Amino acid sequence: MNQMEQLRKLTTVVADTGEIEAIKKYQPTDATTNPSLLLKASQVAEYRHLVEDAVAYAKANGGDEALLLDKLAVNFGVEILKYVAGRVSTEVDARLSFNTAETVRRALRIIKLYEEAGISKDRVLIKIASTWEGIMAAKELEAQGIKCNMTLLFSFAQAVACAEIGAQLISPFVGRILDWYKKDTGLTYTEETDPGVLSVTKIFNYYKKNGHKTEVMGASFRNIGEILGLAGCDLLTISPNLLDELRASEAVVEQKLSAEKAQVEGDDKIEMNEGVFRWMMNEDAMATEKLSEGIRNFAKDTRTLEAYIREQFM
Repeated sequence: MNQMEQLRKLTTVVADTGEIEAIKKYQPTDATTNPSLLLKASQVAEYRHLVEDAVAYAKANGGDEALLLDKLAVNFGVEILKYVAGRVSTEVDARLSFNTAETVRRALRIIKLYEEAGISKDRVLIKIASTWEGIMAAKELEAQGIKCNMTLLFSFAQAVACAEIGAQLISPFVGRILDWYKKDTGLTYTEETDPGVLSVTKIFNYYKKNGHKTEVMGASFRNIGEILGLAGCDLLTISPNLLDELRASEAVVEQKLSAEKAQVEGDDKIEMNEGVFRWMMNEDAMATEKLSEGIRNFAKDTRTLEAYIREQFM
């Protein structure tokens, strides 16, 4: 078996792409998109009809640009769900990352749009940035039976808070953690010392030891060493180029994470509240910087997508 086939026996593989052809090729269980991936996919000719439909829908329902973006994200999600057996993650506008009420409102609308298209909410994860406000929005949504994928997650504090409110899934950004430490320290890291891999391992062990049901999905990988270092994680979302590398190798994949090991290696439960969360984030320069940067970049790509649609379709 190649490494991707071996990995699938240990971990649910998710395609980190908005391109339908890539999803058809790799046949992942789940798929996840974000504003950057939607911006890229919207510029592909074969998906033009998905953009045109979103524009027409928004015009027919008041012409609201925010509605257009939500409908576009849902259109891609509906198309993706034709080729995956599981779930698709659809992101709330990153510019709402510090607005709990509006995040909830937009999430509910996204679910309504999916239901209009004949897709049950069970097949959708709402992606929300792991700010305190985003986590509180997820708490409200989960209470209504709407499952959330907490994204832009870089710290143990974020992970604990997400588990405490019962989020369905978290997406710790492995590669971006590594990027920060490489820049900050100037050091070279191995699979064993990679700070992103170590961070996700700590979170996974904590969840399993303390009985948290929140799923851990490693994301934002820079190389297959990071992926293999997390073999056994609940889910891993992997870009097409790294999926190709895994398919091209038949080297043995060793399970690195397990619920059994977590009982020995996991930290004891800590109590989380807003004050603890904000202090732990304040003390973590990497997480604070990468969360802010991630929100800014997703917001920038959303603005670019809006401008592209206005120029090409309006």
